[in-house]
Parts: sequence; structure tokens; C-alpha cells
Amino acid sequence: MYIAFEGIDCVGKSTQIELLKKYFHDAIFTKEPGGSELGVHLRKILLESKIQFSKKAELLLFLADRANLIDMYLVQNKNKLIISDRSFISNMAYAKLDFDLKTLFELNTFATGGVFPQKIVFLYGSKELIMQRLSRKNLDSIEKRGIEYFLNIQNALEETLEFLKTKIDIKILRLDASLSIENLHEKIKDFIDD
Repeated sequence: MYIAFEGIDCVGKSTQIELLKKYFHDAIFTKEPGGSELGVHLRKILLESKIQFSKKAELLLFLADRANLIDMYLVQNKNKLIISDRSFISNMAYAKLDFDLKTLFELNTFATGGVFPQKIVFLYGSKELIMQRLSRKNLDSIEKRGIEYFLNIQNALEETLEFLKTKIDIKILRLDASLSIENLHEKIKDFIDD
């Protein structure tokens, strides 16, 4: 089973994934971007470099990372539990500000070969929670875009998930990131085990 964690930065995806590593010992854990050797290099270009590129080029770099990750790693491990920090859904939500969802879905269907997560854990947060957590971080190039940008992305994630319900068979667990770490962990474990 392929499960993806979605949500904007600072909602606790990484924290919850780290906790799951202690519970699901045989699972494959990955992330987007950066889940493959190519992805590590693309992640540096996308999030850390000062290289300027167009929105279309940015989208295609994310698609290249996703295609490589799925072809080289996920397909070979399709009979195992795969837990990913982000997936094509984040890519669609971030790119939705510049491209339409139908086009983004078609491009991602091509890049993934139709391999999509069966379950989504969607963590969301209030403006106050995100501002508080962002203030404690060294910000990457995307995080420097500011709180309003992140709230727009969170709304885009919600819209993307609604759109995808009509396109693919996915189960979605929607959780408020302000809940305790332990409470979130128990709800997530139950969702995965179900």
C-alpha cells in the first residue's frame, strides 16, 4: 500500500513519519522531492539553489523527480507498505496557481504511470499555528514566500484533493495539526492499519 502525507510546511508531516518508522519497521519511507539519487540533486536545485527558472521548468523538474522515484523504487516495492512525505498532490497544489488541474493531473498521470497513493494523510493548520512554527525555522526558498502564500497552498491542497476524489480511488484522513503529537500518531496508525 502506498500512503502519502500531505500538507504545507510546519504541519508536522516529518514528525509523524519519524514516529511511524518505529511502528512500521518493514515499510519503505521516501519523500518528494528527493526520494531517489536524482531527486536529491533536483531537490537542491528546486529548494536550495539561487538558479532562476520558469514555472513550467519548475513543474517539469518536479515531474522528473516523481517519474524517476516511481520507476526506480516504488514499482519494485509495490507489495510493501510505502510511506511518502508528499506526493504528486503537493505538486499539483503548488502548480495550481499557474496551471489548471486537468493539465496537471494528465502530466502527473504520465509521470507516475498511473501509480498513485491509495491513502492520504492530510495535515492542515491555522494561520497562527503556521506563523508560529515558521518563525522557528531556517527558511528555504519556498518557505521564504511567506504565510499568505502557504495559506493559499493549503487551500489549493484542499481543492486538489476534492478534484482527485473524482479521478482516482483514494481514502483521505484530514487532521488538524494543532492536535497533540500523540493523538495525531494514534489516528494515523489506525488509518494505515485499517
